[in-house]
Amino acid sequence: MGDTPAGTPGIIVICGATATGKSGLAIALAQRLETVILSADSRQVYREFDIGTAKPTPEERHRVPHYLIDICDPTETLTLADYQDRADRLIANPPVSDVPLLLVGGTGLYIKAIARGLKIPRVAPQPELRSQLQNLGQPQAYAMLRQVDRAAAEKIHPNDAVRTLRALEVYYVTGRPISEQQGENPPDYPILQLGLTCEDPDALTRRIRRRTEAMIDMGFVGEVEKLCDRYGRDLPLLQTLGYQEITQYLAGDISLETAIDLTVLHTRQFAKRQRTWFRAYPEIKWFDADRPDLCDRVWEELSI
Repeated sequence: MGDTPAGTPGIIVICGATATGKSGLAIALAQRLETVILSADSRQVYREFDIGTAKPTPEERHRVPHYLIDICDPTETLTLADYQDRADRLIANPPVSDVPLLLVGGTGLYIKAIARGLKIPRVAPQPELRSQLQNLGQPQAYAMLRQVDRAAAEKIHPNDAVRTLRALEVYYVTGRPISEQQGENPPDYPILQLGLTCEDPDALTRRIRRRTEAMIDMGFVGEVEKLCDRYGRDLPLLQTLGYQEITQYLAGDISLETAIDLTVLHTRQFAKRQRTWFRAYPEIKWFDADRPDLCDRVWEELSI
């Protein structure tokens, strides 16, 4: 391409907290680069969960091809290893050539799995085994983990039942400690990681409220109602951010105004956790999400 910045890396990551404008920036850059976007969002992989996940609209996807969106049914489970496999295949056989792919989203573990090449044990969830281990109680399960994989136990809090069960699950399925199967194998292609941040908490809250209210205007309540009717209110995805609050409203437990307020509050808390996660990675170059010349400034960064 004639106007592609010299030395552009193989992958450009655009990350950051929710509601900081990652998708808008990514689409603008993708159009300049004539490339595609790989989603790094753990909920956008599920079909039918559209408005509440801020999934790119059909018009946006027409402008820029998006991948790793709508690849699972809501009743399926996409593991981190599944995501990594799909993303790695796309990167190895890119839909476009001679230009970088954009890896865009706020799911830190998805981005870390690709950018740092996490080694993830390929062990599918074992419901029966997990049930047996859960019945033992967390103290006994953790004691067992200390016996079979002391290195893993030292990194897992004694009260962390989820990671304890996963470590035991991997051990009993493979016969090898999970600590021996983890680590990093960084990819050999170049990566540039860019992050969007909104340093003013009040400004971020206003962004979150505007986005939440826009979702309501787009028909979010109807989307949740349809999902509840089709899959039942106990569907795990309906217990996630935004969907849980609207489900409570539909059940008559809270008003719509309260549902919106709670969604804003919980989204703000989630954004704070995302910011803490991403700030731990020094390789990320940060940009102010509110600067008016954001796209041009990022483009200059690519040209350096």
